[in-house]
Amino acid sequence: MTSKTKPTTHLDEQSILTSFFTEVGIIQQLSSNAIRPLLPAGLSIAQYGVLNHFARRGGTETPAQLAFAFQVTKGAMTNTLQRLETQQFIKVETDPADARRKLVSITKKGLNAHTKTAKALAPSFVQMMQGLDLKMLAAALPALQAVRLYLDDARNSKAT
Repeated sequence: MTSKTKPTTHLDEQSILTSFFTEVGIIQQLSSNAIRPLLPAGLSIAQYGVLNHFARRGGTETPAQLAFAFQVTKGAMTNTLQRLETQQFIKVETDPADARRKLVSITKKGLNAHTKTAKALAPSFVQMMQGLDLKMLAAALPALQAVRLYLDDARNSKAT
């Protein structure tokens, strides 16, 4: 462990949650900083997030659905989508079922940018695999997924 913070062994319930979310936040910041220089020119972390979302899920979504999924304002998502559309990484079309709505999907160029970035990340992942216990990470996945589902459900119940 290269950090000055030692792993915690005994914490009360509130400290566990605080420590958990502190670690997640730090990991998010460190991983964003590691990814940023590997992105294609002109592509931000937020824009890559949208490409990653579509590369994983496919299909089409409205700007409002994307704003909700990313927990950003509709204005912020519109800005991100306009920049992606300018680069031809996404396509924004009128919804044939409701001309007032737009539908967003990833383009072949967007998928290629996502794939190129994923390939650029591969050496970092190989290095990480050599320095981390993958069994320990695999064991942590159910806990992380449970927290994500809990937070997603809490967000969804507030939205309705």
